[in-house]
Amino acid sequence: MRSRPRSAGDRLAVLAGARLDLLRVAPGARSKYVALGGVLVSTGALAALSMAFAVHMALGAWWGIAVLIGLGWGLVILNLDRMLLVGMAHDSSWRRNLGLALPRLALAVVLGTVISTPLTLQVFSKEVDATIVTLQAEAAEEFTDELDADARYAQIPVLTQSIAEDQAVVASGGATDPNADPRVAAAEAERDSKKAVYDAASGRFDELQAKAQCELDGTCGSGDEGQGAAYFAAAAAAGQQAAVRETAKAELDAAEAALQETRTTAEKDAVGAAARSVALAKAALVTDQAELSRLSDARLAEQAAFDAENSQSDGILARLEAIDRLSEERPMAHVAHVMLFLLFLSVEILPVLMKALLNFAPPTAYDRLVKVRDDEEVGAEEIRRDGRQRAQQARADLIVAAETDRMAREILDRELAAREEAARAAERKARRKEARSLRGLARRIAGRRPAVAEPALIEPTLETIEPTLDTGELEAMMAAPSGVSLYGTSSVPAPRPAAELLQPLAEDR
Repeated sequence: MRSRPRSAGDRLAVLAGARLDLLRVAPGARSKYVALGGVLVSTGALAALSMAFAVHMALGAWWGIAVLIGLGWGLVILNLDRMLLVGMAHDSSWRRNLGLALPRLALAVVLGTVISTPLTLQVFSKEVDATIVTLQAEAAEEFTDELDADARYAQIPVLTQSIAEDQAVVASGGATDPNADPRVAAAEAERDSKKAVYDAASGRFDELQAKAQCELDGTCGSGDEGQGAAYFAAAAAAGQQAAVRETAKAELDAAEAALQETRTTAEKDAVGAAARSVALAKAALVTDQAELSRLSDARLAEQAAFDAENSQSDGILARLEAIDRLSEERPMAHVAHVMLFLLFLSVEILPVLMKALLNFAPPTAYDRLVKVRDDEEVGAEEIRRDGRQRAQQARADLIVAAETDRMAREILDRELAAREEAARAAERKARRKEARSLRGLARRIAGRRPAVAEPALIEPTLETIEPTLDTGELEAMMAAPSGVSLYGTSSVPAPRPAAELLQPLAEDR
């Protein structure tokens, strides 16, 4: 009979899988199971705390809801850990113990990893939050670069520049500088070349004129003062150069006139082109502004969606990435992270590990009592099973005997009914035969017309036939299997025909 827990220690021992009735016989194992139960409660509490932090970080849930969910998760982990402990019974074979321990330790490591991760993140929450801000800024910058390189928005800079140019054209009324006309530029180039020729000719004339004056004064050249041969030669050269200068001057004047005429023509053409430029610029401005507005709105929508998502990316996954970045940048943070993770993990796998180590040790008094009590319960159950089987067999035998007796009575009743029917049929047949004989005799007598009275009918007398039961058949039917079994009815032998049962009638026939 199992005992009910009466104290907190009893409840912890039961939680660890102990049997209180056996602990009272072997009290030395009580402290071990109480300690194991306390460790199970500790792991369940850590699991509840870890899940509360995880729900609050991942879902942003209110702390009250997070605590309720954490308590539920703690109960689940407590039940799983208890299942791992209870399922590891003591075994004398180290191979079976190892086979039982390894999968349970692997499952405990998985559970420990899941439980310890939120707790570790909570311990390094300040450093993780700072790293998350950096990661969010990097993600925003990377997303902006991706948008800039996106082919869908590559037209935004081109459209912006085109709109600015169109707006300048509209603002200026379409007026353009005539000097920018290619014809004016060509005329200016021609004028500049003619002017260069004229300037060169003028400079040469000034030099020759100065030389002639110098010869006249006698300050240079021959040194003879007055109009001598040197003077006349210098004066003639100056006169020839004067003609060249006049020719260059005429060509320059013609070039100036052509330039003025070309500029006048360009100004007239620019007035008509201005109106066309303004109309084209206005039409292009409407189209470009609509396209730029569409692309800008689409880009701003993507940017806003990313910013909203990026600002909320502080869940468990983001925190795991942050703690990895923190571990890469700061080696001491990595060491502290690993040590804290191992601490929580060891607390989680401690019950299963201790149970596995205890199973490798020799069986204690409690273990032997468990085996003895289990054997007793198995033996008692086998005895009860044998008793139930014997009772069922006896009940089946009684059913078979009752069914056999009922069948015998039914057979006897059918035989008696068949004999009675055969006797009645034989009696009717004999009466009909006797009646025919009497009628024939009466016809023969009537033919002779005797004066005698008609004889009375003679009632035939038949010997009463007592029905006899074939006792051999009854014994065979009683020895045959019953028509009723534990699982339903079975077929029974068919009764013998009446002709075989009524032997005297068959001999009369």
